[in-house]
Amino acid sequence: MQLELKNANLRVGDRLKVKGIILHDAERFQIDLGHDADDLALHFNPRFHDDTDGAVVVCNSKTAGCWGDERREIYNPLQRGSDVKIVLKLTGEMFEVELPNGHEVQFPNRVGIDVINYIRVTGDFNLTSFKVC
Repeated sequence: MQLELKNANLRVGDRLKVKGIILHDAERFQIDLGHDADDLALHFNPRFHDDTDGAVVVCNSKTAGCWGDERREIYNPLQRGSDVKIVLKLTGEMFEVELPNGHEVQFPNRVGIDVINYIRVTGDFNLTSFKVC
């Protein structure tokens, strides 16, 4: 599955709500926010079988095609086969990602972006709803 949106115009304070079903045999999926595929302010990447940490949530940024330093959340509350809602918000200095059980992941706005033009959802995830509010 892949959804790719260009010219999205998501601004500071806006929220992106992504609902869907994580596949039963999921390895990983990702939600990317930025200027384009080579300039990502947030790469949100839950992994269900990471070689290093098992089930983990990885966040990163990418500038001019080069990845930054990964930030790894060892606690991954997302479960294979589950129906989930994930809410992503750019607060200015930080991205806040609300997960289904009330757990929140924060990632710094390393590139200082204030308008998200590019959104991509891809991987082992069946998207059922997508809303900007």
